[in-house]
Amino acid sequence: MIVLRVAVLSRAIRSVGFQNGTLEVEVASGDVYRYLDVPRDLFLEFMRAESKGSFFNERIRDSFRVEGPV
Repeated sequence: MIVLRVAVLSRAIRSVGFQNGTLEVEVASGDVYRYLDVPRDLFLEFMRAESKGSFFNERIRDSFRVEGPV
């Protein structure tokens, strides 16, 4: 699966992409992780969050099945 990622302003996260419930996150180290079955509404909240790193750590990182680094 190819997910188009967009750069975000964050010290912890370089880019984020979303397609068909798959959230792809590129972290500061350059590693890319795919989080599966993420609700679209949660992705939209993530993109609106003032601190992407905090939102990711609190609401996504340990809450969804993950593949990666890919």
